Order: sequence, then C-alpha cells, then structure tokens
Amino acid sequence: MARPYWKGYLKLSLVTCPVAMSPATSEAEKVRFHTINKETGNRVVSQYIDSVTGKPVKEENEAKGYARGENDYVILTDDDLDAVALDTVRTIDIEKFVPTNSIEWVYLDTPHYLVPNDQVGNEAFAVIRDAMKADKVVGVSKLVIGHRERAVILEPRDEGIVLWTLRFGDEVRPEENYFEDIEDEADPDLVPLVQKLIKQKTERWSPDMVSDPIQESLLKLIADKKKALRSPKKPAKAKGQAAAPSNVVNIMDALRKSVASEMKTKRSG
Repeated sequence: MARPYWKGYLKLSLVTCPVAMSPATSEAEKVRFHTINKETGNRVVSQYIDSVTGKPVKEENEAKGYARGENDYVILTDDDLDAVALDTVRTIDIEKFVPTNSIEWVYLDTPHYLVPNDQVGNEAFAVIRDAMKADKVVGVSKLVIGHRERAVILEPRDEGIVLWTLRFGDEVRPEENYFEDIEDEADPDLVPLVQKLIKQKTERWSPDMVSDPIQESLLKLIADKKKALRSPKKPAKAKGQAAAPSNVVNIMDALRKSVASEMKTKRSG
C-alpha cells in the first residue's frame, strides 16, 4: 500500500477530522529505461547548468524565478512560497455539493484515496461520507498540490472517499469545435444491428479489459535480450507482415456478418 503523500484536515462547516491522502493509481510497475551512452555502456546523468557561466548549479542554490524582463527574474525560494501558503495547503474545506453525475468525465484529472488519519476522526469522516452517499452528491473544494491550488471533488466510495483533482475550465477544449461536422442522426436501419452487436459484446467490467500489451511485449523483449547475452544466437529471420484487411464497402453487410459471427462464437463457446 502506498504511503500517504499528503496529510491534513477534512472540514464541513464545524465538523473537522484529520485525513490522509494517497495516489489511487501507480506506474511503479511499468518498464522504465535509463539513458545510456551506447559507446561506453555507462548511464547518462542530467544536471542543471547555469546558462551564462556554464557551470553546474548545486541543489541548495536552485530557486523559482518569475521573468519580469529579458534575463531579469524575481527569485522566489521555497521559504518565500511557503510564506504565502493558503489555508487549502492543509485543509480540504467542502464549500458546496453537486449531483454525483453532473460533472463531465473530461474534467476529472487524477484520483486519490482519502482516509481518516486517526481513530478519533473516524466518526466525523463516516458521517460526511454517508451523508453524501444518501443524497447522491459529491463535495466540491480546493487543495494546494505542488504550490498550485487545484479544484477537487470528493466522491464517497465504499468505506472511503475518492478525491479527484479537476482540470481547469480553460484546459478543456469545447467539444463543438470537433463534433459540429458529424451527422446528427444515423441510418435507422443500421442502429438495430449495432444494438444487437453491442448486446452480444456486453460484459461486466473487469480491470483485465485494460491490460497493457506493449508492457508485456517489452518485458518479453527484455527477457529475450538477457537470454541472448548469456547464449548468443543468430537472429531469427523476420516474418512477413500479414496483409492489411481491405476496406469495408457495404456497412449493412458488414454489420450482419459481425452479428452472425458473434452469435456463432457464443454458441460454440
């Protein structure tokens, strides 16, 4: 289980409880690569270089800079940034509630698990969680993450709460710009065939549906490379690629064939 990377308080009016937040997703299991010098086999490292002197900059000398002119910066240290910290650095104050299904998915950014941080706060946490469940709403608040205040929602989930950071309104492109030239209605004779196809392909959701085949291929490639280093072999001849399928001309025929194929597969299964 991942360690909490943020601890603070969840607040609703006069009700407050200590909470801890952990990332709900992880890429720790993904294959990661180092940059290597092909000539020497040594790992390449990166460092900050002073653009004028050309010398490396020590970590303790690194600071944030706001440009006010060419080669002219207002320097801000970590202490400066901490001095202007908002209340949202340590408190998730629920300001309002909205219906659960009223927030479009495109605004959802990153999920986090929010849990009580001690036994004393368990009751207050559970009351807020269950009240949101009963009213089918999510809480809207703000939280400072990485020196940036983010809008967040709090969604009750099982015994805990999932906190989603939200994208800002100007980060979401209007869908009208992309969808305006698409036909308003489809051929009514084709829709029932697609509905049959959808029904035949409908299953209960499973995380296995979103496995990463590239990740699996990379792991196999790395294993093969390791094996080749232990016992070098002649490279196998590359097989010819399969011919690309021809374009479907008649969508009605294609749909009928698809439905028939799915029904045949289900019967044989």
